[in-house]
Amino acid sequence: MRHPLRMLVAVALLVAAGACSERPPSKSEVVVYTSVDQVFSEPVFRRFEADTGMRVRSVFDTEETKSTGVLNRLIAERANPQADVFWSGDPVRPFLLVGRGLVEPYAPPNAAAIPPGFKSTKGLWTGSAARARVLLVNRERLAGRPAPRSVRDLADPRWRGQAAIANPLYGTTTMHVAAWFTAWGDAEATRFLDALKANDVRIASSNGEVKRLVSSGEVAFGLTDTDDAFDAVKSGAPVDIVYPDQDGDGTLVMPSSVVLIRGGPHPEAARRLADYLVSPQAERMMADAAAHMPLHADVATPAHVVPVGRLRAMNIDYAALAAAMDRIQPQLRKWSGL
Repeated sequence: MRHPLRMLVAVALLVAAGACSERPPSKSEVVVYTSVDQVFSEPVFRRFEADTGMRVRSVFDTEETKSTGVLNRLIAERANPQADVFWSGDPVRPFLLVGRGLVEPYAPPNAAAIPPGFKSTKGLWTGSAARARVLLVNRERLAGRPAPRSVRDLADPRWRGQAAIANPLYGTTTMHVAAWFTAWGDAEATRFLDALKANDVRIASSNGEVKRLVSSGEVAFGLTDTDDAFDAVKSGAPVDIVYPDQDGDGTLVMPSSVVLIRGGPHPEAARRLADYLVSPQAERMMADAAAHMPLHADVATPAHVVPVGRLRAMNIDYAALAAAMDRIQPQLRKWSGL
């Protein structure tokens, strides 16, 4: 009889262990997936933990996955969501989640003062600290010439072979090209892409590579993001930052964006984190560390950061831009030779 008794005890222990593994997750933690660079986002999470006593479990994208790694993971987990919050480095990719019904509407109280163009009226996404698409210009390569002032200067024959952009199949460059298609129409945007190729614009592997090419003087200027551009300035490179098209279409502004994941394991904690990520405190941290532009008008910006209220921004519907990004992918693959 001793062996059956041992078996019963063993089964009881396995059942107990299974019950422990199936307990509901702790309410004192929150899970966030983010494509905001870890070096900038992680300190924000640590500050939230210190202020609230709540643990943040974070999953970061890598440079190689170009803002799509955690997005694809969220889609793959749709039947059993593991994340509570998605903090995206741009305002476009969350629309892929919205279209699949994966977003839980929520309007964070801290976002009340954020301008309407940078958040969803239905609470589907909320913008926070923003980057802009800028021209990084090497002063030494100008040789007395006026600095370029517009993205259209990339196609100007005066700069033939002297400019660079990142591969438009990836990252924020895809978003910028889609903005041209949205703002100018397909025909004009297509002509511009053809003009870039005819003008021997250099296609770099990333925005960081554009920064390197301009900083080293291998090209006179390039199109990149403000965080990369300010890295070049801080390094002491002989460069200036130009916010393009201030007399025309305006500069493309790209707020980071916060969404709640429908069915996430910690809904109450998710709302608290979302509210914090769009708060003036978090925006100030991103401005200080990553040269992001706060969307709250009352957040003081460092001297090197241009307040978003002083910029002429492109008048863009981010939902339409998201649709254009998807639609032009075959055309961009052909243009890139892939």
